[in-house]
Amino acid sequence: MATPKAMGGYFELALPDRTHDTYSAALKYQSARSAFLALLRTCRPQRVWLPTYICDAMLAPVRQAGIELCFYAVDAHLGIATDITLASTDMLLYVNYFGLCDAEVDKVLARFDPQQVVLDYSQAFYAQPRVCLATIYSPRKFFPLPDGGLMFTAQPIEPAVAVDERSLDRMRHLLRRCSETPESGYSDYQRAEASLEEDIEPKAMSCLTSKLFQTLDVEQARIKRNANFGVLHAALGTSNLFQIRAETVNGPLSYPWLVHDASLRQKLIAERIFVPTYWPDVRTRADASSWAVHYADRCLALPCDQRYGSEDMDRMIKLVRPWMQ
Repeated sequence: MATPKAMGGYFELALPDRTHDTYSAALKYQSARSAFLALLRTCRPQRVWLPTYICDAMLAPVRQAGIELCFYAVDAHLGIATDITLASTDMLLYVNYFGLCDAEVDKVLARFDPQQVVLDYSQAFYAQPRVCLATIYSPRKFFPLPDGGLMFTAQPIEPAVAVDERSLDRMRHLLRRCSETPESGYSDYQRAEASLEEDIEPKAMSCLTSKLFQTLDVEQARIKRNANFGVLHAALGTSNLFQIRAETVNGPLSYPWLVHDASLRQKLIAERIFVPTYWPDVRTRADASSWAVHYADRCLALPCDQRYGSEDMDRMIKLVRPWMQ
């Protein structure tokens, strides 16, 4: 018997509803890594190939599923550098880095059987899902969400029995940054991230995250990201060691500025421009001279998201101009 609708009493938070048809067909989980684990348990490959340039969080599902893990190297364009021959029982995951590697995605799908390829679009929210084994998204990297992962696949995945119930505990950093400062909520952010690492058993996306996701103006965010990226690229493009095809940019994660001087990261942080490192743990699995380590050390992911405008971009440009050579 259905639970009767509650009426009266105190008010809930009023949230507008903007239904996003593009993502309505996705399977919704508490995180991208839990979605990946659900896929692995359905497909049961004998080996999974991952890039050395990847977050440790995406290794955990492979290990938890008890599947052999293999690594491939990336090149200067963040394409696949290793000479790989996939066995029929293999699976390969490719990351669309910064949402700027659509051309490399094309090469991957042309080189390998698409039904053996998983596309990690955690950094490419606005890239359309491809015809392949699965495409996985992490919208919380683009929007103020406590958790959540999306997966497009034709595989017969068993629906998650449990629903994530920890989203409320992961809201503190979002609320504190809204009411206080980024620094005051950083430890809460770390705890929220740790909670997603502690339990990757696939659970359905929480009711809270689902409702928050439907409030997002994803189109306006895309427009702002593109505009901010354009300002940065016009000023920094000639000094960027990462070659970017500006005409293909669409809702990027950030502006990846590959530089010679790694010390610039700390100088930006001292000016309260928080530039993440993607990903320090690659040094444990990649050669020190590899492109994976080079990107981890020297790629500055400058913020260009929908919270900012041209004045903010100009501030960053003025700060980094002395290092442009």
